[in-house]
Amino acid sequence: MSNRRIVILGKTGVGKSSLANTIFGEKRFNIRHSVSSDTKKCQAESKSINGRNITLIDTPGFFDTDRSEEELKSEIVRCITDFAPGPHAFLILLKAERFTEQEQAVITKINQYFSEEVFKYATVVFTHGDQLPEGKTIKDFVRDNEPLRDLMKKCGGRCHVVDNKYWKNNQQDENRSNQFQVKQLLKTIDKIVETNGGRYYTNEMLQKVEKMIKEEMQFIRQSHEKRSEEKIREEAKDRVSGRLWTKLAGIATGTLLGALFGVVVMVKVVVLALEAVVPLARSVAGVSAALETGGAAGGAAGGAAGEAAAGAAGITGEKLLP
Repeated sequence: MSNRRIVILGKTGVGKSSLANTIFGEKRFNIRHSVSSDTKKCQAESKSINGRNITLIDTPGFFDTDRSEEELKSEIVRCITDFAPGPHAFLILLKAERFTEQEQAVITKINQYFSEEVFKYATVVFTHGDQLPEGKTIKDFVRDNEPLRDLMKKCGGRCHVVDNKYWKNNQQDENRSNQFQVKQLLKTIDKIVETNGGRYYTNEMLQKVEKMIKEEMQFIRQSHEKRSEEKIREEAKDRVSGRLWTKLAGIATGTLLGALFGVVVMVKVVVLALEAVVPLARSVAGVSAALETGGAAGGAAGGAAGEAAAGAAGITGEKLLP
């Protein structure tokens, strides 16, 4: 049975948890009805669908424009362990309604923190499909908006639309049927995996974290208590997440986010922090701040300057056990 790890991304209130439940055909993900609720936790659930073993990873509102990214730091660290060893696909959620400056700011953040490599695994999914005027398709909606066209182009032209509330499975119009749209979305994810040669998105940081998880799993297996591999991995992820927080708490939130999505210079900074002794976290934090001053993606000049700063930090000293 094929395995798919799928990450759902978007700002708070766009319908990430609802989409996850729609894909699974049952309520497995918690839905918060207030944007003022406590910071939503990263949640991962698995289910077999049409011969595919699918793990959906529902994330906090990484791209919220009205919240401090610092609030999200601990959840970004947790998501690093949930993402490892790497997702097969990213679903970038936006609302199919009037495109405001706030939505534009979300796309700007995505462009800032996503590497070109991530876009190879991404597709855009529009929620609140009932907002589309009668007779208008999502392709028409995208065609009228330049920022959306640019994002779609980066994602290889991949896009779908759903409505988690109003579109029922008995809709005659396939363009307004969740049942049809979910089938098409899963086919798109299969195509993404096929196009990428069966590989999932990964980077040096995620590979290092996966190694830490596997080593912790081996340690847990040595205990006398018998547990399923799923429970062993969950416990290992909890332990590793706690150790990551100790090592990465001093790193700027934007740097962690950029590393998660493959910005090369930021991946390097986080990997150095993972390998360094804890007292050096302040030095790494200084490098992170320098990198962010030049911009998350940085541009060629900013990226080169950030890499030079990382080298200048001279992260040395004894290694910690993973």
